[in-house]
Amino acid sequence: MYQNRKRRYIIVFIFLSISMLVFFMLNVCIGSIKIALSDVLITLVGHNSDETITRILWDIRLPRATSVLILGGALSLSGYLLQTFFNNPIAGPFVLGISSGSKMVVALIMVFLMRKAVRVTSAAIIIGAFIGAILSMGFVLLMSNKINNMSMLVVSGIMIGYICSAITELVVTFADDADIVNLHNWSRGSFSGMTWDNVKVMAIVIFLTFIAVFFMSKPLSAYQLGDAYAVNVGVNIRALRICIVIFSSILSACVVAFAGPISFVGVATPHLVKKCLNTTEPILMIPACFIGGSVFCLFCDLFAKTVLAPTELSISTVTAILGAPVVLWVMTEKRRENHM
Repeated sequence: MYQNRKRRYIIVFIFLSISMLVFFMLNVCIGSIKIALSDVLITLVGHNSDETITRILWDIRLPRATSVLILGGALSLSGYLLQTFFNNPIAGPFVLGISSGSKMVVALIMVFLMRKAVRVTSAAIIIGAFIGAILSMGFVLLMSNKINNMSMLVVSGIMIGYICSAITELVVTFADDADIVNLHNWSRGSFSGMTWDNVKVMAIVIFLTFIAVFFMSKPLSAYQLGDAYAVNVGVNIRALRICIVIFSSILSACVVAFAGPISFVGVATPHLVKKCLNTTEPILMIPACFIGGSVFCLFCDLFAKTVLAPTELSISTVTAILGAPVVLWVMTEKRRENHM
């Protein structure tokens, strides 16, 4: 039995890793100008004499594909942490209004600081998004202490998201026309326009957060078995919950800061990964969710660029189309389990 499980884990990780590599290369090759894989490989080793292809790959395609890989993994991991925290299968940054809180604060920064010609760095936007995420998370936590019903908690998160979105719309009324266009494009979710400087910042923030979350695997495993068991094995429940809130907020805030609010990835991907692995062990789920989120977002970004080319769909539109059915399936599965 152990050997069968081990074989399953190895196969799933190999499948996810190969899928990530394949979709990454497809994202690099396919676009308004198709570039052959051989040209990509030649450019990567620095021997391509075609300056146009080199500029397209190094300045546009590679930064974008790399950011999709990093941010997709971060969003999925954030969703897994929130589902573990609330013991709720449809908890996620977008569903609980956390992404909307980040969007609200970033919109405030973009409108009021940029209007005054204040230079806003990537770090400042991430910090602003994190503050918005913490504010929304705080409201959700307050509601969770008063509401035990899972569906009502989700409704509360949706209401918080609507409130934050309404405030964002109010802020937009005070924005200049140029800012409104930028805000509109960003609020729909998009990975376009990524630079290597963006990739460097997000890679550092998310890598450090991922390492911290991975080292939480053992206490998370105990936490999944109930508070009483976790306390008996020496887990500091309060400290663990604070860490989950902070790390999930950092991950979702980083995504919103660079790509805007992206829906359903944080809910759908952890469940698909869990079905593939057939386990909830954090030491396996944490890296698998990250890779799975990368694969899901790379596929969605490729779909967004190609299905109606040359028109590009917003990434949230595609993730909603592909992720919402998974959420509905999770809800029906949960209902079936409750009736058994």
